[in-house]
Amino acid sequence: MRFALSEDQTLLQDSLRRALEQVAPLERVRRFADGAEATAPDVWAGLTELGLPGLLIDEAHGGLELGLLEAALAAEALGAVVAPAPFLGTAVLAPLALKLAGSAGQQAKWLPKLAAGEATAGVAISEPIAGARDGAGVEASGGRLDGTALFVIDAPGADLLVVADRVGGLHLVEAPPGPQPMSTIDATRRLSEVTFRDTMAEPLASGPALERLRDAAWVMLAADTLGAAQTMLDRAVAYAQERRQFGRVIGSFQAVKHLCAEMAAELEPARALVWYAAYAFDHAPDEAPLMAAHAKAHLSEIGRFIARTSTEVHGGVGMTDLLGLHYWFKRIGLNRQLLGGPERVREAAAKAQGLSAV
Repeated sequence: MRFALSEDQTLLQDSLRRALEQVAPLERVRRFADGAEATAPDVWAGLTELGLPGLLIDEAHGGLELGLLEAALAAEALGAVVAPAPFLGTAVLAPLALKLAGSAGQQAKWLPKLAAGEATAGVAISEPIAGARDGAGVEASGGRLDGTALFVIDAPGADLLVVADRVGGLHLVEAPPGPQPMSTIDATRRLSEVTFRDTMAEPLASGPALERLRDAAWVMLAADTLGAAQTMLDRAVAYAQERRQFGRVIGSFQAVKHLCAEMAAELEPARALVWYAAYAFDHAPDEAPLMAAHAKAHLSEIGRFIARTSTEVHGGVGMTDLLGLHYWFKRIGLNRQLLGGPERVREAAAKAQGLSAV
């Protein structure tokens, strides 16, 4: 059986890479990471011209009606350049929430706006998936929300918020309360704290929608790490081929060769894992939860290995701001913990297979 990208998927991947070189070069990422901007609208506008916000939205609502594999390719490309874009919330999780659990009216109101880039959406689903800190969590009653959501994805400037309450119910909040920035190691994306006080919300349909959002989010975070780790590997190899010590390039030393080879050996098989997890989301739903968990947990582990090893190959200069390597290092670090670290994700996978003691 041949499992590879189609011609159209390869074309999408190449188009995104070329566009991101223009709209999100490292100089633009540095300006965003300085912290003065809550969003990078110019970057999102450039991606909107390619149709990225409508990737998962059906054609009847103005989207491209593609699948999660195409979204994973986009996430991989965004991670490769550490792009500051509200892709996960606006282009993946919010459209999926509306498709899975929204009414016809809610879909008609929001999906065309999201597809056209006229609206952006944040997502607050961390507590029921990854566990709640003391005092965190949202209660829903009578169409109102109370409580605090932490690690809210893509909240700054969002016109719409998808919120999960403590028991896994999903809600839509228009014109959400102002988000408060949360400090994380990753300066290329913004996470927020949002407090609800008797906030009006529209309920979405009950069912397995939250579990599907979790699976999609885990695959997207794994794909983002895949792209970021590939860049760290590429930069390490390029540096090893130009940096000279004792009259020859350091890439000629056996120890450095082994470090680069180990990174490649870990990363290449992971690409098929991420792609299949994304494919399974649409075409093998019985396998999808387990494959998403495997992808999230495994990429979290090898991403950290590659981030550390690439920095070691660069030597002391790898720790400086000059190269900017830390943007990829820290993005991989946040992907590892966001919506559950590898230990928690593996525990969920074990329970799904009946292997957990509890």
